[in-house]
Amino acid sequence: MTAEEYQEVNALKTGLLMVVLFALFMGLGRLIGGPSGLLVGFALALVMNFVAYWFSDKMALAVSGAQQVSESEAPGLYRVVADLARRASLPMPRVYVIPSMQPNAFATGRNPSNAAVAVTEGLLRMMSVDELEGVVAHELAHIRNRDILISSIAATIVGAISLVTQMLQFRALFGGGRDDDGESANPLAALLTAVVFGIAATLVQLAISRAREYEADRVGAQISGNPLALASALRRIEGAAERMPMAVSPAASHMYIINPLGGDSLRSLAALFRTHPLTEERVARLEAMAYGGAVRR
Repeated sequence: MTAEEYQEVNALKTGLLMVVLFALFMGLGRLIGGPSGLLVGFALALVMNFVAYWFSDKMALAVSGAQQVSESEAPGLYRVVADLARRASLPMPRVYVIPSMQPNAFATGRNPSNAAVAVTEGLLRMMSVDELEGVVAHELAHIRNRDILISSIAATIVGAISLVTQMLQFRALFGGGRDDDGESANPLAALLTAVVFGIAATLVQLAISRAREYEADRVGAQISGNPLALASALRRIEGAAERMPMAVSPAASHMYIINPLGGDSLRSLAALFRTHPLTEERVARLEAMAYGGAVRR
């Protein structure tokens, strides 16, 4: 598969996954309130998307403890971000530093004009200049691809589905509820439905996260012009994350370039629950870019 074909397939995959996520949310609304519940579910989805669009960046930065830095406070980092933003034809994002010794980074913001790049103190200390450029370019790719908005919407909908499924489980355990014919709902069926919807929504969200990481690797490598530097950084960050997990909420772990909680080496069927693709697979794709090979499916 060529890089262009992979890009098209990845974009289509992300679009289909988002459609599935919306369908799950609206379907759950219908189960709770019948046909009117479908409309309520759709309205809630719109409201939550609006909130995610406007406030996700502020919440992410606040939760991480990131502090904004100026050019005079972090000249080297600021210079790297400015140069790569220019290469990517992006406005200069706000620059933040996270007080953590684990090397890692994330980007946030509703659009390129309101974006921020946050890196940890550990990243600045442990990475070479080339590796730092690779990581920052990856985050700028997320901004250019508007992945932050996509991920925020997905996370918000999954959070809403989780809340509604808890309500369904509560109702199933303690009785109450009617089906479409006005009969008493089967509590076991309601409980099973709640569990299935919750798991399905989480799997879709994680699949979206993995797909966008692959694409950010590809675009980031194009921006920096050095796929091997990003590959090297990914290896080193994963190793550090295993040794020194960062104290972050699991709900925010998908934002980082590598899962900051560590222990993200699940394979086979369990890989469906990964927030990120396998690092070795990401490295293999970057090496294929560097040496002119085909991108693997």
